[in-house]
Amino acid sequence: MLSWGMSFMDFWFKDKSGQIVVAQTPNAPLILALVAVLLRLVTTGTAHRFFGALFFGALFTWAWLEIVDGANPHRRAMGSVTLIGLLWWAVSGGL
Repeated sequence: MLSWGMSFMDFWFKDKSGQIVVAQTPNAPLILALVAVLLRLVTTGTAHRFFGALFFGALFTWAWLEIVDGANPHRRAMGSVTLIGLLWWAVSGGL
């Protein structure tokens, strides 16, 4: 919550302990999404669709975790934007 003694930048980028958090070491769902998208680029047919679904599921999980447990509002916003983009991609036939 933005308080009187806190700047917008402090609110947006600092975590609960006061550390600035813009990027973090990738967690398992994000690593899996990156591997799946790379494998999707080099496969066709059923494997291509499988890796697309795996990418979607892994990135959806990462986005959800950022929304519900992100270190700061910046991370939660990244999760929200990613989730909206994924849903748009799925609805538009990207899978």
